[in-house]
Amino acid sequence: MTITFSGMATGLDSSAIVSELMSLERRPLVRLEADKTLLKDRLDSYSQFNSKLTDLLAVVDKLDSSGDFRPNSINVTEPDLFSASGVPDGRSGSSYQIEVLNLAQVQKNVTSGFSDRSADQFGSGSLSVTVDGTAYNITINSGSGSLEGIMTAVNESNIGVTASIINDGTATPYRLVLTGSDAAAPFNVDATALSNGTLLTSGSATIPINQMATMAHIRVDNIDIYSANNSITDALPGITLDLLKAEPGTTAAVNINLDKTAVREQINSFVTSYNDAVAFVTGQSVINGSGGGILSGDSGLSSIKRHLQNMLTTRINSSGSINYLSQLGLETRRDGTLQINDNILDSALNDNFKDVEKLLVGESGVPGIASRFKDYLGSQTSSADGLFAQRKESTDSSLRRINNRIAQTEIRLNHREKAMNARFAALEQLISGMNAQSNFLGQQMNMLNNLITGNK
Repeated sequence: MTITFSGMATGLDSSAIVSELMSLERRPLVRLEADKTLLKDRLDSYSQFNSKLTDLLAVVDKLDSSGDFRPNSINVTEPDLFSASGVPDGRSGSSYQIEVLNLAQVQKNVTSGFSDRSADQFGSGSLSVTVDGTAYNITINSGSGSLEGIMTAVNESNIGVTASIINDGTATPYRLVLTGSDAAAPFNVDATALSNGTLLTSGSATIPINQMATMAHIRVDNIDIYSANNSITDALPGITLDLLKAEPGTTAAVNINLDKTAVREQINSFVTSYNDAVAFVTGQSVINGSGGGILSGDSGLSSIKRHLQNMLTTRINSSGSINYLSQLGLETRRDGTLQINDNILDSALNDNFKDVEKLLVGESGVPGIASRFKDYLGSQTSSADGLFAQRKESTDSSLRRINNRIAQTEIRLNHREKAMNARFAALEQLISGMNAQSNFLGQQMNMLNNLITGNK
């Protein structure tokens, strides 16, 4: 490492001088870094706007589908018997009569009680388990002939039967419980092959059935339907029935009704998302001479806002009597955002729902207003050539150019700084040499002067 003591010969603080000069030289770099920050901030704002357009697209996508636009509610008249959930495929106004005759339950086999769950009292050998007609042999190794060992062997066999141990609180409390996994798959267990004469049951080689497997049984509009579990998905189109209680002779109705409240919420969501997008563009504008947002003056944003506003007033030439969004109570404020006239919207939904659907969803050969919004927003949010995609490509290109300029400038400035330091070092060396010569000449003059004075 080279240690430099600046100014020892000249008296100049060359390090400070070079630092100040380089600070001036680096001013272009400061401007380039500021340009980078501005570009990144603008890109972030484009991304925010793209998210708002994407949110609006998601809303109009639902309005463009009859299935989504016509949300149905499910009502069960006897909710203690079963619950119903899902997205009904049936038409609004559909009704089904359902009787729950039997709940599904799996088979359970339970042994007699034993005083110790971990004692090796049953010996080794195998259990023969037949599940739905298929026989399996489960090996019980030497030293594992306890309730716990047999439970582990059954659970590790993965044959559709699980084992557990319960404590019934009696003098011989521990019982092995074998449970089937499917109500449609009965099973039996034979413990004859175990080496110990004391089998898993008292006086029998077969573990007795404590609970028989039974299928769930319901009757839908007098049609009998069976299921291996209590969650039935095939009885009603698009609806899952979860059975809670069997009560033969009691019939519950499942009614499918149009949920107009959900439709109204969809229209409210459209207005909210539309307003978010328009307000963002408005917020970028210069108003009354005051500075706008970071995207002020961007023609792309203004063009999208104008197009969205124009689509609001588009006439839909459907066969219905409602042809404009204004007939649904959507009114434009002075700032370009929308508000809903609740009375007009409620009246349209209650008295003329089919024509509301024709306006928003469309009909054969006539795309609805939602479809028009969907197509336009899809093009503007495209990851290939949408507004954000274009601006990102342009921004990335600009950032690459700036980074290259910064790198080149840094190289030039490093050379410049080294050259300055070298010149000051040379100056120090020159002045130091001149000072040495001056001192030498001064000494010689003094000696000469002393000789002349001494001769006198």
